[in-house]
Amino acid sequence: MLNPQDLQRLIDIITEEVLAAQGVRSPSSRCACHAVVDDCCPDRLRSVFDAGATRIGLHATGGAPAGVAAMIDHTLLKPDATRSDIEKLCREAAEFHFATVCVNPVWVAESARLLRGSGVGVCSVVGFPLGATTSDVKHFETRRAIFDGAIEIDMVINVGALKSGDLRTVERDIESVIEPCRQCGVISKVIIEAALLTDQEKVTACTLTKAAGADFVKTSTGFGPGGATVADVALMRRAVGREMGVKAAGGVKGIDDARAMLEAGATRIGASVGVKIAQEAGGAKPTATAAAY
Repeated sequence: MLNPQDLQRLIDIITEEVLAAQGVRSPSSRCACHAVVDDCCPDRLRSVFDAGATRIGLHATGGAPAGVAAMIDHTLLKPDATRSDIEKLCREAAEFHFATVCVNPVWVAESARLLRGSGVGVCSVVGFPLGATTSDVKHFETRRAIFDGAIEIDMVINVGALKSGDLRTVERDIESVIEPCRQCGVISKVIIEAALLTDQEKVTACTLTKAAGADFVKTSTGFGPGGATVADVALMRRAVGREMGVKAAGGVKGIDDARAMLEAGATRIGASVGVKIAQEAGGAKPTATAAAY
């Protein structure tokens, strides 16, 4: 375990590297052109691969990514979601073969029952949407969601602690969720709520997330002041490297948005318009039932 001083030093170094790669010069940064900036590179595909995209072959020609459905968490997190809404969500997920349905904890058991044998998993949120829950509560919430059938967990970090510079508290908070996920073989995703953070804070959050051993870092809850942006996804991809997943969520409204996020380095998309994206990816006109939840 790094001590706080060494951890901060590591974060500062990574921040300089990432910002330089994005073309942003900080007072202490090294050469800003030590890495290729995507927008200036004549070799578009190579820049996308270097950014960390792992499914480039699906959309390398510029067409709709044929396998995009398998990269979507079909999402319904509204507090007024009804049982019939959840049943419809699960039917759609099974039909289009989405990666998961992402639901609030109260609907995990029912979703797991509805999707049993479909090949579609259930993702639960934890500490959602503010992240302002104590770590022991997040730990219990994670264990309960796994008990109820969740195979993926999307947790929200303690944003206030991060912005206060209390990195040890943020680290412990993330670990409180990662530990039970790792013990149970469950995929963990850490939501940093990027719209509330500076670029340096985004890199810090990504660094702590990677150090804790999470499987993904995720842009947004969809309930904050802003959702996923191409710039944030690219920044997060550079911060965590190629091996870790990046989930873009919030504001993904169709196949064009999804393609932009994938090209920037996302390997998972969270969206309430999963059906619309899948239909557009297949070249079909979205149906009237493909509206967002």
